[in-house]
Amino acid sequence: MTKRILVTGGAGFIGSHVADSLLTRGYTVRLYDNLSPQVHRDKTRPSYLSSDAELFVGDICDKAGVEKALRNVDGVIHLAASVGVGQSMYEMVSYTQVNEVGTTVLLEALARQPVERLVCASSMSIYGEGRARRSNGELVDPTERSTEQLRRGVWELEDTDGSTLTPVPTPEDKRPTLSSVYALNKFSQERLCLIAGRAYGIPALALRFFNVYGPRQALSNPYTGVLAIFASRLLNNRPPLVFEDGHQMRDFVHVRDVAEACLLALETQRGIGEVYNVASGESRSVLSIASDLAEVLGYRITPHVTGKYRAGDIRHCIADISRIKNTLGFSPSVEFRDGLQELSGWLAGEIAEDHVDRATAELQARGLVA
Repeated sequence: MTKRILVTGGAGFIGSHVADSLLTRGYTVRLYDNLSPQVHRDKTRPSYLSSDAELFVGDICDKAGVEKALRNVDGVIHLAASVGVGQSMYEMVSYTQVNEVGTTVLLEALARQPVERLVCASSMSIYGEGRARRSNGELVDPTERSTEQLRRGVWELEDTDGSTLTPVPTPEDKRPTLSSVYALNKFSQERLCLIAGRAYGIPALALRFFNVYGPRQALSNPYTGVLAIFASRLLNNRPPLVFEDGHQMRDFVHVRDVAEACLLALETQRGIGEVYNVASGESRSVLSIASDLAEVLGYRITPHVTGKYRAGDIRHCIADISRIKNTLGFSPSVEFRDGLQELSGWLAGEIAEDHVDRATAELQARGLVA
């Protein structure tokens, strides 16, 4: 018998790729999405969604809508969320309502209509600063950079003696450092799902996504992934805006690899109740990926390094992916340069409205950029 999987937030960037992978694997797919205008400009079914995927339009906080979407469902991949570190710092009520209250609405419905598997999308943002190494080789979990340090334009992580810390891959056992409302939301989401799963006998796993990129990302959403934000600037002949000095390190993972991780979590009989990093395991500077994208798109535009910082931003975070490799059998398959080339091909047919200046002004007006 074919199993039906519900993907919340399923009409979005990651959700649509998860839907494609599920359909290819022989599942029946139901999507639940509110078609938020920040992501879907005209609030209609996206053209990239497979016609084989059933779409329920509704809000994750709507009890009746969620219960209807859960009928005759065998598993849930919970992706529905408001996404954006910067925006979360001034739309705190909205983010907490969608991300935390919405998740509890889903979980209360699941308590009445249990499923065989629950997969929750979490985020690398919960780590705050990633793990680092002291000059003597000792591993340390860095503290947040002080406002005073950032105002001086001293961007690198410093040890207690003032020496610079070197970033190293961050494993799942690093203690969370919640530097933004969004980070707090995502940590709550994953813990809620694991707690409720254990209480109601629903096998649950949480996946901590790092920086996801690829086709279908909302180009006109100034709070989406950094590569999409850079692309929207370049497509409007404007330089990508890079905060601090651009040498902050991140781990970029292609959306198809993220979709594969979701299916592995859905189907595994091992590692239930655990959290997993989903990433490439490779580090790149934000400045280098802005330059790489400009080159691939054929723009001779140099990124603009602002020398400013945003509240909630962290310096470095790259992933240790040994747990998901060893337990779920995950192995990232898309090389970064190949992923950029694919993204470039998709961007050729897209129109992007650049709202980055407006979003930055929103942050500045609230004292969140300096």
